[in-house]
Amino acid sequence: MNNVIGLSRVTPAARVLGATVLTALALAGCDTVSRATATRQFAVVEADKSGATEVNIASLSDVIQRNPSDAAAYNTRGAAYARAGNFDSAIADFTKAIQLDPNSASAYGNRALAYRQSGRNDAALQDFTKAITADPNYTAAYIGRANLQRAQGNFEAAYSDLSQAIRLTPESAEAYHARGLVRQAQGQHRAAIGDFDAAIDRNPFVSAPYAARGQSLIATNQYDKAIEDYNAALNVNNKDADSWAYRGLAYEKSNRRQEATESYQRAIAIDQGNAIAKQGLGRMQGGMASLFR
Repeated sequence: MNNVIGLSRVTPAARVLGATVLTALALAGCDTVSRATATRQFAVVEADKSGATEVNIASLSDVIQRNPSDAAAYNTRGAAYARAGNFDSAIADFTKAIQLDPNSASAYGNRALAYRQSGRNDAALQDFTKAITADPNYTAAYIGRANLQRAQGNFEAAYSDLSQAIRLTPESAEAYHARGLVRQAQGQHRAAIGDFDAAIDRNPFVSAPYAARGQSLIATNQYDKAIEDYNAALNVNNKDADSWAYRGLAYEKSNRRQEATESYQRAIAIDQGNAIAKQGLGRMQGGMASLFR
């Protein structure tokens, strides 16, 4: 689930590039608490495989050459660099944008995401806070800071930030999803389900909230509903090994051995190291009794 950080005060020169410009990094929270194998990424930049990023960077460099004081152009090119995986250049451009416009919440937020993607969490946390100081109504920065705080186990601060994000933007599916993940991490599964419900109501076309809600449904012994959620998640993204694996777990706990085995096998076909699926298949081979010990 992506919530795009937009750019403020984009100049006419930057606007000319239109839809071809990579204007932002994507904020995430679109993972689940109990991911089996994947490294959590809270600031996600989707890789550009079309080749358009290089064209955008070249076009933006021309804009910057003509308008070297254009903070928005640096901010936009920084996002393009980040999309290409060149985080050092992205950070340099965001830093230049901040030098030109010290009150640019967008540039601070984007640099925070690039720092986060580079594993520089302390710097990211500082920049999210600076973005909020520059614009106390900047919902994306609250979500970004909360996702980082959750990763660090600071659940109360994360919950506070996400509640503020929801107050500012009540229709933000991402804020509800991220707050559900905080509650899920705290073992508050019924409250988490309520937040995931709200996220899905606001945006039913992404897989992550269904997958997250499925975990809390399993935790509260609502296996049939969990299976429905994983079916929905897989309808959106059938390459998600974790959703196959947790669907297998829900089937297993429902004593539907064949369906569980098939789901675990689908997970392993996508990700041979998926721990949930490997353990589940082991139980299928060793009998059901071990699951309920």
